[in-house]
Amino acid sequence: MVPSDSLSQRRNPAVPRLILRNWRDHDCVAAAMLSAIGQRGARLRDNLATWVDTSVKLLIQPEHGIAPLVAAIRHARTSVNIVIFRFDRAEIEAALKAAAGRGVAVTALIASTNNGGEKELRKLEMRLLAAGVTVSRSARDLARYHDKLLIIDRTVLYMLSFNLTCLDVDHSRSFGIVTSKKAVVHEALKLLEADNERRSYEAGLNTFIVSPVNARKELVGLIRRARKQLLIYDPHLVDVRMLKALQEQRQNGVDVKVIGSAGRGGHRLNVRVLAGFRLHARAIIRDRREAFVGSQSLRKAELDSRREVGLIVRDVKVVRRLRDTFQADWAATESAEVNRVTPRQLTKTLDAQMRQLSRLDPVVKAALKDVVSKTDGSAMLTTRQVKAAVEKAVKEAVRERVQEMLNESAQE
Repeated sequence: MVPSDSLSQRRNPAVPRLILRNWRDHDCVAAAMLSAIGQRGARLRDNLATWVDTSVKLLIQPEHGIAPLVAAIRHARTSVNIVIFRFDRAEIEAALKAAAGRGVAVTALIASTNNGGEKELRKLEMRLLAAGVTVSRSARDLARYHDKLLIIDRTVLYMLSFNLTCLDVDHSRSFGIVTSKKAVVHEALKLLEADNERRSYEAGLNTFIVSPVNARKELVGLIRRARKQLLIYDPHLVDVRMLKALQEQRQNGVDVKVIGSAGRGGHRLNVRVLAGFRLHARAIIRDRREAFVGSQSLRKAELDSRREVGLIVRDVKVVRRLRDTFQADWAATESAEVNRVTPRQLTKTLDAQMRQLSRLDPVVKAALKDVVSKTDGSAMLTTRQVKAAVEKAVKEAVRERVQEMLNESAQE
């Protein structure tokens, strides 16, 4: 096993011994190794650069939970930039406030709309502003700003396909990519700056996938590059052109498997329903060589009229972990020719998920605070009055949250 502080090449005497003192110097080492070995073609160059690369990591939900994101914010030294679409994680909110309190420059770009949860977003804006966070709101030029990003100290990007909610983090299959690649972080900062200032964004990196700018072009290209296999997570695979590209690949002998649902054009694709928990992942794994993880499904609205963000990665370990996760999920699923969940089934599923949530879930906490805020601190309440007030507040809060979940599941 290669030690973390050194890397040696001894098998071939023609290759000089190389020492890697810091894994962050992987780009320099890759270049040196390539120079020593000589020109062996584009494939060798790509494979070696990927092998040395340790700047990309994978988050898998619900396994990893919220802790890595909280830790990242807590360890921020100079800046935190966050993009929010849906939000109910008290831990993240507390970490953002604490960071602002210790002098870290914290900025939050919050969606102007998310179908059912705008009221809570506006409350979040006021709480963050009061804590010293710089808050801006997304424009309304696109149907929706659905991306989820976190950038720490302008050097580390967390590109998330999940919202910062209990439902997405604790009860859903989803992924996130963590990278310190300078080009990728720079591109994310460029996008964030454009969206904050409500300016147009021009794509500068073909692995940084942004809707509606370059997503359709790059994702159909990813699909057409497949020679052996395409593994896809997608709750809403309905775009006609994407389905056509997948059908063409299937006819060419490519093994196409989908966990989620596919539209009419995908009736011949091998589709299964995720078992065990809710599906929120959007991912494509191609030939064990590269993978896409992002916020956009392969449907027209998310490719052409909404702000969505994703990444194509070629890191061997990340691609392997995505593939292993897919294979495990595939084995646990049941075959389905058509994956259409009725409103009744969806309501039952959400009801079961709500029962799993802790009594101290942020929704309930917020309801209790609301009850307390309506007293002046000296009011004497009977036990019956307290019980009635709390029950009413909690019921209202839960009703709002369930409706938000229904909207999210139906439209995201």
